[in-house]
Amino acid sequence: MTQDDHRPATPVLDRVGLPSDLKLLSDRELCQLADELRAETISAVSVTGGHLGAGLGVVELTVALHAVFDAPRDKIIWDVGHQCYPHKILTGRRDRIRTLRMEDGLSGFTKRSESAYDPFGAGHSSTSISAAVGFAMARELGGDPGDAVAVIGDGAMSAGMAFEALNNAGHLGKRLFVILNDNEMSIAPPTGALSTYLTRLYTRGPFQELKAAAKGAVSLLPPPMQEGAKRAKEMLKGLTVGGTLFEELGFSYIGPVDGHDLDQLLPLLRTVKARATGPVLIHAVTKKGKGYAPAERAADKGHATAKFDVATGTQAKAKSNAPSYTSVFARALVDQAARDDKIVAVTAAMPDGTGLNLFAERFPRRCFDVGIAEQHAVTFAAGLAAGGMKPFCALYSTFLQRGYDQVVHDVAIQRLPVRFAIDRAGLVGADGATHAGAYDIAFLANLPGMVVMAAADEAELARMVATAAAHDAGPIAFRYPRGEGMGVEMPERAEPLEIGKARVIAEGKRVAILSLGTRLGEVMRAREELQALGVTPSVVDARFAKPLDRDLILRLARTHEALITIEEGAVGGFGSLVAQLLADEGVFDDGLRFRQMVLPDTFIDHASPEAMYRAAGMSASDIRDKVLEVLGVARLQGKRA
Repeated sequence: MTQDDHRPATPVLDRVGLPSDLKLLSDRELCQLADELRAETISAVSVTGGHLGAGLGVVELTVALHAVFDAPRDKIIWDVGHQCYPHKILTGRRDRIRTLRMEDGLSGFTKRSESAYDPFGAGHSSTSISAAVGFAMARELGGDPGDAVAVIGDGAMSAGMAFEALNNAGHLGKRLFVILNDNEMSIAPPTGALSTYLTRLYTRGPFQELKAAAKGAVSLLPPPMQEGAKRAKEMLKGLTVGGTLFEELGFSYIGPVDGHDLDQLLPLLRTVKARATGPVLIHAVTKKGKGYAPAERAADKGHATAKFDVATGTQAKAKSNAPSYTSVFARALVDQAARDDKIVAVTAAMPDGTGLNLFAERFPRRCFDVGIAEQHAVTFAAGLAAGGMKPFCALYSTFLQRGYDQVVHDVAIQRLPVRFAIDRAGLVGADGATHAGAYDIAFLANLPGMVVMAAADEAELARMVATAAAHDAGPIAFRYPRGEGMGVEMPERAEPLEIGKARVIAEGKRVAILSLGTRLGEVMRAREELQALGVTPSVVDARFAKPLDRDLILRLARTHEALITIEEGAVGGFGSLVAQLLADEGVFDDGLRFRQMVLPDTFIDHASPEAMYRAAGMSASDIRDKVLEVLGVARLQGKRA
């Protein structure tokens, strides 16, 4: 049976090439289109894997927005972008939808370079309203015409940036639309007062009554005459059922409405599009994973799935040969916390992704999920440290970027012993450039008093957790990649490392390779290839980007012709610090040859991590060739150098 045999019948969707085609469909056909679009999304993600639940939750919203607004003239901006798969199908990319998140395929997020229908790229949360305000002001100042529509989830709305944008939009008073996609589920269940507030809004009365009220309001809104205008305004005010927060910020609030009911969404959107003069917020209640039972039942509502069987929802996950780095971190932290009741854990809406769900199960009072709020997470951890606790702040590398000022101002300057567990370091694969953990070595190692470590394998990671737990002199960070470990033997009890001390993996001659992080495996494979050519490099696992093992590095520099550093990070990190040390000590004056292998000065598109590192020039063969180049040795196939 071919892949095509599993594809759903989609007679209405087959008539849609671009959003303008939706204008030719009746409302009844649009309802059928939504059903077909949901089936097509499920079918496509079953082939590629990806973020299924978010897209299924906005199928009707996607159809309604494209039926009412005029993209790409009107800018529909999807926050985060996980929910954009149905949008991509309707905007001329259906023929490539089964390449989602694959090398040379469609991005899993909105991407300006991919389509004119993606007016603003995304990947991180809570940026859409700010972008919409920018588009609206550009229009007012003579820039691109058209409306700006931001679609943002309730989880993303918890971030401070979203409130900053709402506040500014209300102050400016320009026409724009915010669709609050309230599905009660970002990645983890939402936390905080805003979540409670939104829940209260749509639980004040039976949902069916709200639907009836919405339809009643819409029926009164088309251009009224005299008293009709007053009735429409009062009906609309009644419909808000308590959107005081948004109204105080300067928005006209409509909702909550059923985000899966096109009979409600279509007339509502048509009316507000025709009549809005200032900022409007429409509060739509949806269900993540809607219409596909396995996603609705899943704890994460199908947030990030592997390829799966459509009939059963069973995911085709490869057998694991080693524990994941995330699980090793989680177990190591639980072990440390069992011996030290001062250890606490903080994450920002990623308890499962960071492994802290395991910590929370064991120590619920000592684990804090602050929601999508990385700035707060860092300073909250700083406060915990100042209060005598030992906080581990577990964030993805790409999301730590969002709290950098807090790392500098609230942690580093005060020398507070916050422990940063930096997951997804380096190139991460299918999520591509927006999620690459490329910059943390550089932006942390330049901070006075910061200790920065990178694990070469899972055993080293366990030791680094122990090192961080024991370190009270100031802030400390350790980074580790996505995916499985190397399959090395784990220590029965991980002991702390000596701060700033590397380990020599192999002694050699002429050239020494200093590896920071998990490129060590590729370095050792390159060494084997080089030995066959008569070159035997020394290999060192640096362990620390800061402080450097000065004595070892200087000894290697004086006993070898050349040094090569390699790291899974951008320029300005470990290699740059080594170069600074060598320059300060005058080693280059004696003729030492030196090379850095870092991620290239470009944003690398999504592919498998292995393919991304090949594209970055950091595979074993690249390391081999770099050694031969620095030694001035031409590689002769089958001959010794």
